[in-house]
Amino acid sequence: MEGGDQSEEEPREPSQAGGMGTLWSQESTPEERLPEEGSRPWAVARRLLTAIQVLGLLLCFSVLLFYIFQNCGPGPCETPVCLDLRDHYLASGNTSVAPCTDFFGFACGRVKGTNNSFQELATKNKNRLRRILEAQNSWHPGSGEEKAFQFYNSCMDTRAIEAAGTGPLRQVIEELGGWRISGNWTSLNFNRTLRLLMSQYGHFPFFRAYLGPHPASPHTPVIQIDQPEFDVPLKQDQEQKTYAQIFREYLTYLNQLGTLLGGDPNKVQEHASLSISITSRLFQFLRPLEQRQAQGKLFQMVTIDQLKPARPRWMKCVEETGTFFEPTLAALFVREAFDPSTRSAAMELYTAIRDALITHLRNLPWMNEETQNMAQEKVAQLQVEMGASVWALKPELARQEYRDIQLGPNFLQSVLSCVRSLQARIVQSFLQPCPQHRWKVSPWEVNAYYSISDHVVVFPAGLLQPPFFHPGYPRAVNFGAAGSIMAHELLHIFYQLLLPGGCPACDTHALQEALVCLKRHYAAFPLPSGTSFNDSLTFLENAADVGGLAIALQVCKCQGPQFMCTGRLENMCSSFPASIPDAYSKRLLRHHGETILPSLDLSPQQIFFRSYAQVMCREPSPQESYDTHSPPHLRVHGALSSTPAFARYFRCARGTLLNPSSRCQLW
Repeated sequence: MEGGDQSEEEPREPSQAGGMGTLWSQESTPEERLPEEGSRPWAVARRLLTAIQVLGLLLCFSVLLFYIFQNCGPGPCETPVCLDLRDHYLASGNTSVAPCTDFFGFACGRVKGTNNSFQELATKNKNRLRRILEAQNSWHPGSGEEKAFQFYNSCMDTRAIEAAGTGPLRQVIEELGGWRISGNWTSLNFNRTLRLLMSQYGHFPFFRAYLGPHPASPHTPVIQIDQPEFDVPLKQDQEQKTYAQIFREYLTYLNQLGTLLGGDPNKVQEHASLSISITSRLFQFLRPLEQRQAQGKLFQMVTIDQLKPARPRWMKCVEETGTFFEPTLAALFVREAFDPSTRSAAMELYTAIRDALITHLRNLPWMNEETQNMAQEKVAQLQVEMGASVWALKPELARQEYRDIQLGPNFLQSVLSCVRSLQARIVQSFLQPCPQHRWKVSPWEVNAYYSISDHVVVFPAGLLQPPFFHPGYPRAVNFGAAGSIMAHELLHIFYQLLLPGGCPACDTHALQEALVCLKRHYAAFPLPSGTSFNDSLTFLENAADVGGLAIALQVCKCQGPQFMCTGRLENMCSSFPASIPDAYSKRLLRHHGETILPSLDLSPQQIFFRSYAQVMCREPSPQESYDTHSPPHLRVHGALSSTPAFARYFRCARGTLLNPSSRCQLW
């Protein structure tokens, strides 16, 4: 049989064990069937091939590691905006100061002048408006842009203003009945003169009256009447010598003004003295400043020496143009300084801060579950307005609103026309239904705020500018500076909970312990000579500083041994225990290519804290008795010392000023 014949054949190859022997025998090549002594060269070749393969794999792995670290590690940001920020930090900081004992000096040791970082940013924004207004553009005839530019140019044309002399002002005086010191006085009805002053010139000599929103219902207009504000401040605690100097300066001013307007010097002196006498008598009916401060009516006192450095003319003209043509300047400013990509980056930052706050509320020991749910719901329902109001960005409204403005024939008449137009617009805005929140600041200003009545938080475009924010900055900068500000404002929502009896459903004992602890914590810090603070006024802001920093950065949840990457390697985080996910660290894990500022020798986490402190930079100065914020040293040290991560990243020894043995947990 065929099978029998096959079984009787002699095998032609040596026997192989198992079925693989037959397979190997069938696939072997002539070279593989060489004699034993011929296998050594082939073994050498095979080892060489293996070595080449290993080297290739190592090379590929090295390239892969280089790519990972290049894209995930903190590489230097060398764009122009980052280099400018680096230079700004180097110019203000003093690296010879130990960060663990004086981080304010470390970050702000070379800052000079009393202007704080917010005021410097406000000045930069006005400079930007100045460049916009001085640019050569062609606008549609009669448009808001054309009138705004014409008004600014006429304000800056001091030659034309000087050439007109006192004529325009004397014309206004004549319309009001003249002035006795000029020798041309028509005795008009007092009420008629008063009506003209208030309606046509926006001046209220014996009281102040203006239309505004109702405190409890912002969409309900009310006429607000208040006591007058005189050029000479009400006498407070100044020394008699200082107060007498103020009156002498004011009397000299009145004499010069009356003489300039054509008055006889002797009569001018007589009427100036009479004016001061009447003002002094009216002072008797005014409430002292302390009483008005207790009711929240605050004024900023300045000395004669502080008034002497005159502001540049351009700044005055920018401010007046912004007052009368705000919608137009708002659109121009936002177009240049807050484009869609910048707004998108700012909204992403805000979303991260808001989400971190919602998570954070679940871990507050003094809140019960009911209060936590209420607080989280309140944050979820919060509306945010970023950059500028919708109304300010509608040019068609601006064209309609400026139709009644007539510029010329001189600058004073232009101002008066703008004053009348602005008054009419204010009245008209309150007569019309306004479902949206009315902004309290212009888009180029730097003050964020929370509106209790509308439950809206506002971040103007002027605040989200360098050195506080830029889409091209390292994320550590944006979270440390602008992110902390955003979190601070969000905590305003819960101020009521910290007041006595404001949170009946909370753990009152735990809350009270946290409040007392925080007050003692701030009271223990040394302050520079000549500075002080009123802890009863600053406590709520101190709490917001601490909480804002804690929300922008706490500690991130970790699964790996050390912080390494910001992309897919989410198990590589930091070396300290897991707690609450923070806004900055969560974003680090979701983004590739976290960067640092070159030449600062600071890690991303250290840059985060440096950026927070940079916002507070200001030369120490005496604290005003009514200031609701602590001195800048205390705002930096109080918040940083309450954050364990700061001591960890700067390796502060236990017991140093910014790594205390115990901390408070309020937020």
